[in-house]
Amino acid sequence: MKRLYPLLFISVLIFCGCEEPKEEDTTPTEVTLWGIVYSVENTTELDLSYNELTGSISSEIGNLTNLTRLNLGHNELTGSIPSEIGNLTNLERLYFYGSQLTGSIPPEIGNLTNLNYLNLGDNQLTSSIPSEIGNLTNLTYLLLYNNQFTGSIPPEIGNLTNLTSLRLDSNQLTDSIPSEIGNLTNLSILRLGDNQLTGSIPPEIYSLTNLSYLRLNDNQLTGEIPESICNLNINWNDSYTFRISTNQFCPPYPSCIDEDYVGEQDTSGCD
Repeated sequence: MKRLYPLLFISVLIFCGCEEPKEEDTTPTEVTLWGIVYSVENTTELDLSYNELTGSISSEIGNLTNLTRLNLGHNELTGSIPSEIGNLTNLERLYFYGSQLTGSIPPEIGNLTNLNYLNLGDNQLTSSIPSEIGNLTNLTYLLLYNNQFTGSIPPEIGNLTNLTSLRLDSNQLTDSIPSEIGNLTNLSILRLGDNQLTGSIPPEIYSLTNLSYLRLNDNQLTGEIPESICNLNINWNDSYTFRISTNQFCPPYPSCIDEDYVGEQDTSGCD
């Protein structure tokens, strides 16, 4: 009988190790935002714009992974954009405009490669524009106007070849305009005014033949503007669609630009 004991011990070990306990699925099925419960599975669009929402954007919003459209525009929010926004990889349109948001754009926004419309304008966002924004190659609209962004315009913006509208105006951006903007051959609207940009206009911009709206006013841009700018599809006699005033551009100015539309220029550094 003693010989049976080792076999019995081994069989007990086999029986005890044949199945491991399964981990419990902790993925939430519902998310509560501003007192309203949303189904994770069924919520594909969420428009809470103009709702006088207050407080911060909960990180729980990152669980609504089936969202294709998210609009929190024109509210009274506080705090920053949560990094969990990068979980919403099905998003195609994202609107956070005019909602008093602060802090920086999280680099996780670069995960949202299905986005075709991004509007973060008219907030109080700071720091630099993350280079990861260049991952959003399906974007047609990139609107970051009227914030407090600093640093350079990331050259990775040149990856966004589907862009038709680029608005970075009314920030605190510095350094020169990256030549990579010349890759944006579908661009019709380019607004970089009211920043602290320096250097000359990169010649690549003069090849953007679809450009019909160009505003570079109120910067520290220098150099001469070549005659080739006249190839752009712009109404040169309309100060709304074309504005270069309050820079340091040197004469002579292109024949297509009436003197009235050159505006005030600091020519003290010109020969």
